[in-house]
Order: sequence, then C-alpha cells, then structure tokens
Amino acid sequence: MKRPTQHVPEMAWNAWGDPAAAQELDAATRQLIVETLGISSAAPARVTEAALALRPSALPGKALTALAEVVGVEHVHTDEPTRLRHTGGKSTPDLLRRRAGEVAEAPDAVLTPAGHDEVQGILDVCAQHGIAVVPFGGGTSVVGGVEPFRGDFPAVISLDLRRLDALLALDEESGTATLEAGLRTPEAEELLGAEGHTLGHFPQSFEFASIGGYAATRSSGQFSAGYGRFDAMVTALKVATPRGTVTLDRGPATAAGPDLRQLFLGSEGVFGVITEVTVRVRRVPESRVEESWAFPTFAAGTAAVRELAQAGGLPTAIRISDETETFINAAIAGGQAPEGCQSVVHFEGSAAQVERRRSEVAEVLERHGARRIASESAQTWRRSRFTAPYLRDSLLDAGVLAETLETVTSWSGLHELRESVTRALTENLPQESGSPVVYCHLSHAYHSGASLYFTVAADATDDPQGRWAVAKRAASDAIAAAGGSITHHHAVGMDHRPWMEAEIGPLGVEVLAAVKRTLDPSGILNPGKLIPEDV
Repeated sequence: MKRPTQHVPEMAWNAWGDPAAAQELDAATRQLIVETLGISSAAPARVTEAALALRPSALPGKALTALAEVVGVEHVHTDEPTRLRHTGGKSTPDLLRRRAGEVAEAPDAVLTPAGHDEVQGILDVCAQHGIAVVPFGGGTSVVGGVEPFRGDFPAVISLDLRRLDALLALDEESGTATLEAGLRTPEAEELLGAEGHTLGHFPQSFEFASIGGYAATRSSGQFSAGYGRFDAMVTALKVATPRGTVTLDRGPATAAGPDLRQLFLGSEGVFGVITEVTVRVRRVPESRVEESWAFPTFAAGTAAVRELAQAGGLPTAIRISDETETFINAAIAGGQAPEGCQSVVHFEGSAAQVERRRSEVAEVLERHGARRIASESAQTWRRSRFTAPYLRDSLLDAGVLAETLETVTSWSGLHELRESVTRALTENLPQESGSPVVYCHLSHAYHSGASLYFTVAADATDDPQGRWAVAKRAASDAIAAAGGSITHHHAVGMDHRPWMEAEIGPLGVEVLAAVKRTLDPSGILNPGKLIPEDV
C-alpha cells in the first residue's frame, strides 16, 4: 500500500478550484466582453463567508455517537466551514446560489472514513437511524450530483472519501492497478508514475476529481480516444451498500450472466459507495506529440474524424472547434485565429508508433481539406485546459452568465443536433442589447457517433439562475427530441434526472428503481439523483 506525498488542496466554497489560482480579467478584456455581449450590469458582490448562516446540524445525538464509534470523533465534522464546503458541486447554478448566500441546505455533518470497512460501518449506522448519505469525492459535479438533498430524512451527511487515498496494488504483468476511491487524479498519477505507469485519464476536472467519482459517473477524458473512457478501463470494483459489501472481480471479461460491474459504473452513489477500483494502466509513453490543424468548415472536420474512427485510426486525442470557438480561443490566448475551424490532435506511444500514426492521420485530415498550422495553438490549449474553469468565475463577476453542456449522438444526427441545441440556447437567452454567444466543439469520437460540447456566454441580468434554468430546459428538450443522450460524460445527478425516462424508457426506470430497492431498501443513498421520482 502506497500513499501520495502531495495532496490536492481544498477547493473554494464559492468558486472553482484552488483559491490561490483564481484569475481576474484585466480591465480591457472585461470591457470588451461587456460591450460584445451587451452586459447590463456587473454581478452583485459575493456574500462573504463570515456573513453566511447555516442552519444548525440536525444529526440526532444517538446517530452522532454511533458514527463517531465507527470513524473516531475527530473524523465527524459538524463545524460550519467544513459543512459549507460540502454544500454541492461546481455548476454555474451551484456557484450562483453560494455567491448569493443560499447555503441553508448544507449537510448536517461531514464524515471522513479511512478504508472500506469504515465506509460500510457508516452505511450500517445510517440505515439503522434513517440518515441520508451523499458520497463526496472531489466535489466537481456540474449536474447536482453531490447536492446534500435530505428528502424525507431528518438529517443528511456528506461522506467525504479523501482518506481513501492509497494505491493498494499494481499488477505490472496484467497491466492493472487497484486504487482507493478517494484518490484525486494528480495523486494517482504521482503513485503510478513512480512505478513507470499512467492512468491516462485527463478530464478538465483532473486536478480535483477522484477515482471513485470517475467510476460512479462514467467519466471521459481528453485522451479517451487513446486510453478509453474510464468505465472501459475498470476491471474490478469493491462497493459498500446498506445491504453489505459487493465485490466484483472476475477478470477482464466474463460470460457469467450480465456484468454487474455495469450496475455500479455510472450509478452516482445511488446503489452503493465505490471504495476500491481496479483499472487498466499503461506504461508512461516514450513519445508525446501535439499538432494543430485547421479545417475549412466544421462539417469537413467531423467528416475527417468519422473516417478515422470508423477505420480504427483515431489519434490519442482529437478535437474540432467550430468557427466561433476557434475565434474565442485565439482571442483569449492573445493570438490570431486561423480561418475555419481549429483542430487539436495529440499522439502518444513509442516513437515509431507516434510517427506512423501521425502520417496516417495527416493523410486523412488533408483529404478533407485540413491544413497544418502552428503547433503553439495546441500547446496553448493544453496549458489552458485545467485553468479554463477559473475564467468562468471572472466572467460571473463581470455579469456574464457562462455555462457548458454536452451530449452525444450518431454521426447521421450530429449536425441536426448541433443546430437544434444552438437554436434552443440562443432563443431562450434573449437580451435587450447584444446577443448570447453559443459555440461548440466535437470532444469525443466513436465508430457510430460523437460527443458535442457547448459553451454559452450571455448577459446574466438580475436573475441568472432563472435565466439559465429556462435555457437549460430548452436545450435538454432539444437534445431529447433530436435523439441525443442527455449526457455524454457530465452524468445525471439532479439536473438531468427529468430526462431519464426519455433516455431509457419507463421500463428502464423501473429496472433502476428495483435495483435501488434491493441494494438500498430505505433509500438513504444520494436521494434525489439519477432515478426519476414516483417509481
């Protein structure tokens, strides 16, 4: 068992990420954004932490005593600062509520167990006392996945897995590693890198998200074309449930009935708490090369990616930005945007593998009208990959409503879906002056389809929460009507739950509810998430 030497810092309670890394817009950039978007007024000042009023903890004394016996009294936190930092995730609505001081729904306590047995003990106590439990990994959810919703329960605890932070085993012969669920990705990469291996999973939440969170939400990273989606990397799981422990480990593939690992991958803490994950790992690559290309149109770019995907020739990562995103990315970087649509392409492997794949990919891209451009733009994108969420906080300060959403569909439905979602967002964010900006990129590609990732910037007005709720509902309805999935990698949580019946059908919802009743008879695990109500 090995543990990291450096730990990820705690995120800000009312913004993204490490408070020490917060960014501010310079005056000229801020003025340009305000004029371009027709911003009516700057956002109200953020409420200070000292001015907040959390309601008193409602955790019953007997439950508090029993929980302290499981984890130790020092790991049962009922102080306001700790509870505040577990009040939810990091979506724009989450942050708007906290900026306005709307924090009454904080958990009644935060527990920090060490190891599977303590997690199981917590669930046993909470099931006995009727206490809701919300699993908490990195706290990076943008869909209401870690909201401390208590439902009909008298109290709710946040189950923070940060102390489950060990590399339990590395099987170099099989190419797998067993990791505890609370490890943050930089910590996992430190431990694996010391042994010459890498997970290869680099979503935008990389700096703060946890291994268990990736499994519970079917995460995808920027290099998933090369390394696979996180759920495809998982070979074994250990899960604590109110009914007991479930261990699923029978090799890389089996024909012994339905694969029960799939019940917990993407289950968002509703069926159980994932405590250990065995994943496929790779040797640290010998060579890494980044390229930048420009396509004449978005359609030309997507056609090239489709050809690569269907021929089994995708690079480690490939992303196509539409014309608007291409322009905005260049403006933020202080550079000149290329004509058309920029594509960032990344290769990893041995030197020979990388050179061979570069040649094969270049042939396809050029056949679709792409031209190679300066690689600095790809490097700029990589450097800003993990800092971009900080920009949203600065935009919110300037009175800009900024948010993202994503979906996935078939190649044949891709362009109709893009047009439908763009129209829904634009029409449902009306402004007195200026107009909202909606742009998109192709983020992940598969043999039969691809994911589209949308970014929105608009005047926040005096009701940004209500404004975004209307636009998000319209966009989600458009996704469902066009045959897309309500989410490709952000998960369901509370925000996407209303569209789950359209996603899997009423009988599919009943199946999920039946699994929930079996594993969690009293319904204490992450209430209000994933499964639609009244089932």
